[in-house]
Amino acid sequence: MRGVARTRAFPVLELGHAAPYPSPGLKHKRRWILRSCLALLFCAGFAIGWWHGHKPLPAGLHIAGNLLETPTANLQLLTDRTAADAYGRPLIEQQIFDSTLALIASSRDLLVLDYFLFNDHQGALRDNQSAATAPRAYRTLSGELRDALLARSRAEPALSILLLIDPINLGYGTRLTPEFDALRRAGIDVVPVNLDALRDSNPVWSGLWRLAIRWWAPSDGAGSLPNLLDSDGDGMRVGAFARLLNFKADHRKLVIAGDGSGSLTGIVSSANPHDASSAHSNVGLRLHGPSLVPLLESALQIARLSGWRGNIDVPPTRAAAVSVDKASVSRVAISTEGATREALVQRIEATQRGDLIDLAMFYLTDRQVIRALLEASSRGVAVRAILDPNKDAFGHEKNGVPNRQVASELVTASEGAIRVRWYRTHGEQFHAKLVAISSGGQLWLTLGSANLTSRNLGDYNLEANVMVETPLGGPLAGEVNAWFESLWTNRVGNGTEYTADLDVYADSSQGRYWLYRLMEASGMSTF
Repeated sequence: MRGVARTRAFPVLELGHAAPYPSPGLKHKRRWILRSCLALLFCAGFAIGWWHGHKPLPAGLHIAGNLLETPTANLQLLTDRTAADAYGRPLIEQQIFDSTLALIASSRDLLVLDYFLFNDHQGALRDNQSAATAPRAYRTLSGELRDALLARSRAEPALSILLLIDPINLGYGTRLTPEFDALRRAGIDVVPVNLDALRDSNPVWSGLWRLAIRWWAPSDGAGSLPNLLDSDGDGMRVGAFARLLNFKADHRKLVIAGDGSGSLTGIVSSANPHDASSAHSNVGLRLHGPSLVPLLESALQIARLSGWRGNIDVPPTRAAAVSVDKASVSRVAISTEGATREALVQRIEATQRGDLIDLAMFYLTDRQVIRALLEASSRGVAVRAILDPNKDAFGHEKNGVPNRQVASELVTASEGAIRVRWYRTHGEQFHAKLVAISSGGQLWLTLGSANLTSRNLGDYNLEANVMVETPLGGPLAGEVNAWFESLWTNRVGNGTEYTADLDVYADSSQGRYWLYRLMEASGMSTF
């Protein structure tokens, strides 16, 4: 019909004709809606990330135990040292897990363990290594500990055994765990810790993870993504991979045993029952008495938070019998998470000219601690630090971040007053976490699982440390000082060089320094 106009409510595609373009106004409206949605999602993610980084702490965290008088004879320093002699042959001295296995064998009414890494992974071999020639001396710590728990459970059927583990040992759902299944079949309670209840340390990623990934992406089973935990293991699913990138952990390393008469003995250390970590240098303390009660209560609260429905009776806190000879008496307390930073910074700030601060540390990055050390040095306090050079990580080579940058800052800002030496590692790590302060005739020390980083000291990870005040002339102070001096001076009589001069691994790169600062501030790091 010529001359008759046809109208259509909607454009219709006809053969040989393109669809009409949207009007400029419609395109602008669509862009505005998209940008608004993205802005809303960003704000929601930031708010969620901020909240989960500052939410109230669950019960059992940030424990600051009271200093209790304890016979110094009840305290024993435990050290693991790996080095090489003048001919390059490995020298390995280990005490921590020998003492741990003996403690398990003597337990009577309760046994509580909490470990970050408890598995038989052995890490990767470097390109120029083979399994036969790799300069590593693995000890099957995970198998030894598993067998010790099974043996004790058989010998003492009424013994209550609770094992807390970080979900990393399960590959966040990726890894089959026959070793833990064997423990469960023996009646041992194996409890993966509920990390979601903890604060998040990296708000950018955690906001996205909690808002858009956590609730829909499954973790269990093999997937197609790279397995960052075990290059020889199954691939990871999206949920497991995303949880790994959330960078949070039950980082504690402890065992507490009851002797059947209401007394507790425990070991708090920096050492994991992890085969690939078995050659690491570590430090721990074996202690006996009521100072362990807050740590036991904390472990039980975290287990209940993670779904445990068992029951272990906590013995009453009874004052330890101490000698009237104050030279043989120390004061001991437990500290966890952020309470360790508070106590440490307070102690550093109280130092005066003539005092001495010694650090032996795997990671040193926390800005509060660094400022306190620099201010102490400016007051005339002697500060010495033995640090891991951050070059070895289970067969992988690292770039020295963050310790090399922090060492450069400490030495430069103090005009050389703060002295730093590097532990000579040979594929393993200098994994110790100890600070000792000599002041006023007393040695104050803290050791345990906590590195001096914001993640470890900022109420994010689960951490457990022990603090001790002991006379400088006493046996424990003598053991601590002798251990540190042997590493610092290399005077051991067999040609062993434990530590190297600052220049060996010095790195004054501004780019890597600000990379460390960004990683520390944002939480997007493993330290």
